[in-house]
Amino acid sequence: MSLFNQAQFDAFAGKQPGVAFVDQWGSRVAKVGGKVFTLLHSPGNDDANIVFKVPEESFEILTAMDGIIQAPYFAKRQWVSVSSEADLPAKDLQIYILRSYKTVAKSLTKKLRTELGIEID
Repeated sequence: MSLFNQAQFDAFAGKQPGVAFVDQWGSRVAKVGGKVFTLLHSPGNDDANIVFKVPEESFEILTAMDGIIQAPYFAKRQWVSVSSEADLPAKDLQIYILRSYKTVAKSLTKKLRTELGIEID
């Protein structure tokens, strides 16, 4: 499964409760409760990249890898951009995207999480 393909990106990210997609900034953006948790930039192109939110310690680890940088236009040291050529295994990419979803979902109000069917561990 390549998450750099829009159909597969949508299928993976859309499995989580409360996820909605919009096309903006030339990207396919996945949101929960109206807040971005990941996006696929330039879907279907060879230079596609995926952006997601990370904690500080993950930021340090990831940006030390080839093909991963701080995401342009996003809050410093909280968002990374992973190119399709990065040395990050697909399974790890999935784990990081799910962590981003959970981080953003936790920031929603309890009422909204309940309305969206989101359970936080």
